[in-house]
Amino acid sequence: MFKELQKRFESTESYISLALGLAVVLVIGVLIYNVISNRNKQTLIDTGATTSEQSEQKATEGLPGNHTVAAGETLWSISEKYYKTGYNWGDIAKANNLPSADLIEAGQKIVIPTVTPIMPQGQITSGTNVPQPAAKTYTVVRGDTLWKIATTMYNNGYKWVAIAEANKLKEPNLIHPGNVLTLP
Repeated sequence: MFKELQKRFESTESYISLALGLAVVLVIGVLIYNVISNRNKQTLIDTGATTSEQSEQKATEGLPGNHTVAAGETLWSISEKYYKTGYNWGDIAKANNLPSADLIEAGQKIVIPTVTPIMPQGQITSGTNVPQPAAKTYTVVRGDTLWKIATTMYNNGYKWVAIAEANKLKEPNLIHPGNVLTLP
């Protein structure tokens, strides 16, 4: 028997056949290993995604799918209405493919996405500690923005929304030098 095997391996073709056979067996083994290990990983990923999705749903239960924009509303105010924070205005703009937050009109229907509310970290103060502006009106000068005015008058740039609402500004980005704004 040994002599018979020795005769078979005397030619180069038999060595090539042996090498190709081993390569095929090795490739098939690696493929089977990858399929099995990817199934285990996919199961772990699916389990994690489900838990994440469930916590996101709990955080935003009761959100409607659509909202009809009322006169004077901004994405910020709509976000405050549904998420109890205005910081999710970007999610609403993204869900509706709005290139700019200013491109909403009264009567327009927009989608309210299901997202986790963004709560800024930091110190929360009561309304009594917020500094009140000395003047109740402000005259806009060249280069002013509502953010800059809110920072100057309230030491809080996010008060720009209150200034815009108090003055019923349809386009908060369009203020002109000489405009007299009422400060809430």
